[in-house]
Formats: sequence, structure tokens, C-alpha cells
Amino acid sequence: MKIISIEKNHFTEIANIYRQGLETGHATFETTVPSWEDWDKGKLSHSRLAAVSNDTVVGWAALSAVSDRCVYGGVAELSIYIANDHKGKGIGKALMSKLIEQSEAHGIWTLQSGMFPENEATVALHKSLGFRIIGYREKIGKLRDTWRDTIIMERRSTTTGIH
Repeated sequence: MKIISIEKNHFTEIANIYRQGLETGHATFETTVPSWEDWDKGKLSHSRLAAVSNDTVVGWAALSAVSDRCVYGGVAELSIYIANDHKGKGIGKALMSKLIEQSEAHGIWTLQSGMFPENEATVALHKSLGFRIIGYREKIGKLRDTWRDTIIMERRSTTTGIH
């Protein structure tokens, strides 16, 4: 497996992996896969990574701005998705480790991530890489007909920003 920067030509595979996440009902409040243009616009221009095995994208991770206010310029939200048939193989840890490294090289001092508490593997992955739970949002949003809770996790850099 190798980790590479995401290019537009990877989007079909990225969209398929994202769709798999949507189908679980435990990955996101979103219910449709965005177009390349919307996905591209919603992500930072750096720290967009794909895990590739046998010339196939098997996972991806990217960052989004949490605010357009300059004071939050070093804070980003992390998204990570692994193809169903490649979960449990260490791909998420490898992707997230590289994403942390790249984010710090670009001046990101805080990474945050929101997730459904039922997504226990994602919670465990984040904890294994230094994220801590900083909040719990009860019935914060509705997915289909069900109000859902989320956990907010955060990782502070030890090399960038205040430490």
C-alpha cells in the first residue's frame, strides 16, 4: 500500500468509498455523495490523501476548514473513510498518521472530528492517534427519521501552534 495525494481522477473511487460509509448509517449526516466540484470546494487544498493498493484507492482522508475566520486558520476537521473490504488492515491508522504529519507541516495546530458514538472503530482509531473526546452533542441532527448524537474529538499538535 502507498499513500498519495488525491487528484481529480481518484474521485470515482473516493465517491464509491464515501457511498459505502453513507450506507452504514454511522459515518455522516450526509445522505448523498457530492460531485467532485462540491467535494473539492469543501476541502482544504492540502492534506488530501488516498491509500492505494494494487492501483485501487482503498481509503482516503482530507481536511476541511472549520471557519473562514482567520483566528481558526490552524484548526481543521478531519474526514476519513476506508473501503468496506479493507477495514481492519491498518489503512486508517497509516492514512491518519500521514494526514497529521502533513497538516502540521501546513500550520494546522488542532484537528477535530465529529462522529456517531456507534462508530466504535472510528472512535478507537482517533484515540490511538492522540485524539481525546472533548464533547458530546445530544440529538444534534436528524439522519433520515432519527435524531442522532455525536462525539467531538480533538488532537492538538505538539509541534505546531501552542504546546
